[in-house]
Amino acid sequence: MRRVLIVDDDDAIRSGLAEVLADEGYAVTEARDGQVGLREAKSNPPHLILLDLMMPTMTGWDFMAAQNRDPALAQIPVIIMSAFADDGPESLPEVAAHLAKPFRIPVLLEVVQQHASNKA
Repeated sequence: MRRVLIVDDDDAIRSGLAEVLADEGYAVTEARDGQVGLREAKSNPPHLILLDLMMPTMTGWDFMAAQNRDPALAQIPVIIMSAFADDGPESLPEVAAHLAKPFRIPVLLEVVQQHASNKA
């Protein structure tokens, strides 16, 4: 079963996405900020990370910088979900996709299916 980690500080968005992805057969883990997300990713590496950028405690940009420094996590594809999807330091690694909020669920599912399948 493909594992997806959702890192977003908005409880409604996080739980709604988790429900949609679980209905599609994904094992979903949720995190309310980047620090919790890193702990979750290290303890049970997902096949894909859905990441908000604007979060308290640790932003999505900080999360990706920390992810990139960790060889065990660096190869996990990240899909950015944010109204600011194209903003951020140019020094960060490439992301698998950008979904500008609000996005349509069918588009999300297509992108998740494409990128969650890339990791064995």
